[in-house]
Amino acid sequence: MLSLKARRTLYTVLLSVGIVIVALFIFRSFFYFPSTVYGESMAPTLEDQNKIIISRIGEINRFDEIVFHAPDQDASYVKRVIGVPGDTIEYKNDVLYVNGKKHKEPYLKEMKAAMQGDALFTNNFKLRDVIGENTIPDGYLFVMGDNRRNSKDSRMFGLIPQDSVIGEVKFRYYPIPQFGLTN
Repeated sequence: MLSLKARRTLYTVLLSVGIVIVALFIFRSFFYFPSTVYGESMAPTLEDQNKIIISRIGEINRFDEIVFHAPDQDASYVKRVIGVPGDTIEYKNDVLYVNGKKHKEPYLKEMKAAMQGDALFTNNFKLRDVIGENTIPDGYLFVMGDNRRNSKDSRMFGLIPQDSVIGEVKFRYYPIPQFGLTN
């Protein structure tokens, strides 16, 4: 039988462990949680088997990297937000135009540099050709992978509901040489 002092110590240790477990559960459920990237659609920004931290808090903005429930299968996708409600989107000669204004995409620089000849990295399109409307309606997002030639994204499955967003990618913790904030 344990002494009174040993029982108190055991109780204190178990209570502390219990509090830590509950705190981690709450933190993971409501704020941040780890995930793994599967596939090459976000390469080179995020690559297959990268380990990332996703934030469930905060506002989603254009060019954020997000994780969302896939509209076409029982899975989650990681993509970049290209258009938000009210936006018009057009790609012309490998240049993104949002609401008629040219936008630079520095996260595509490495992949574009590897292209040979006059081939386009991102094929020309207008939002209307993809979704049948000129602007993104309230409650929806237009998303694309950074590896435009190997990405199943809004160009194929259309807009995603904002309520399908699980969270924003904030941090990569594996592989160790790429440890840090994402682009």
